Amino acid sequence: MTIDPIRARISGALTALVTPFRDGEVDLKSLAALVDWQIAEGIDGLVVCGTTGEAPTLSWHERILVIRKTVQVAAGRVPVIVGTGTNSTESTIAFTAAARDFGADAALVVTPYYNKPSQSGMVRHFETVAAKVELPILVYNVPSRTGVDLAPATIKRLAAIPGIVGFKDATGDLPRIMTLARNHGDRFIWLSGHDATAFGYNTMGGNGTVSVVANIAPRLCAEMHAACRRGDPHAARSLHNRLRPLIAALELETNPVPVKHALHLLGRTRPDVRLPLVEVEPETASAIGDALQAFDDRWTEGISGAARAAGTMGPAAVTGGSHRTRI
Repeated sequence: MTIDPIRARISGALTALVTPFRDGEVDLKSLAALVDWQIAEGIDGLVVCGTTGEAPTLSWHERILVIRKTVQVAAGRVPVIVGTGTNSTESTIAFTAAARDFGADAALVVTPYYNKPSQSGMVRHFETVAAKVELPILVYNVPSRTGVDLAPATIKRLAAIPGIVGFKDATGDLPRIMTLARNHGDRFIWLSGHDATAFGYNTMGGNGTVSVVANIAPRLCAEMHAACRRGDPHAARSLHNRLRPLIAALELETNPVPVKHALHLLGRTRPDVRLPLVEVEPETASAIGDALQAFDDRWTEGISGAARAAGTMGPAAVTGGSHRTRI
């Protein structure tokens, strides 16, 4: 397995896609529509069954449905990366094998959470998954969720495992990417998992972002990353600044609760989440509406009439009626 063809396939703006629900079930029709819309808007890739996709509350059967539908609709137009990591090595192997069997391009494997393994334990975990399943692996480091952090020396040890092709770093620590990119050269794909610092990350050695805000603004996110790739930091900064109010609003409550509410306002999904998550508080709903309003008409061409009629937008409602949203 060589890094170059994988790097060419996995980079830029990758949407951490939500899992739509309706009446307690996975809404495959809405999922398919989201996938098509994301690709039409120019997104560079899709990540399903991650934290944003509420993977902890998806059954085995539901995960398969989501993977199969996303791969089917994407039809090779963009890479599909599947979140397969758990705090059980055996379960992670099973989920990763299923992702491979249903056509995923790569697996996103989080550091084991809650049981807090040692650095050596994490190396053994990833080493075992990579040995058992032939599928490119992106290691996901998110200490705020897992309670463990990958040390630089551990990343150096992971570089010896051929099946590991990159990292998603959700720490928001910009000096870290500068050091990692310098020390490991082109060995890995470096993806940000933190929208607020994505611009900085991708001008300091990063190759892309697994993005929550891209659920709402795929075209803008793709253009920001394209500007980074062509070496135009001024354009990239301007685009990122357009996204900042919405990024801030989406961080007011636990992901993916706010982004599902925003998608509901845009008429693309229901806001349904699964317990123990609950729908947004009124103050958050108002902030999300205001953030959507901050985009001008070049990017916001429509908002769900049903959402407006329900009074969910507040006084700063985005105007229009079509579903041709281009944020």
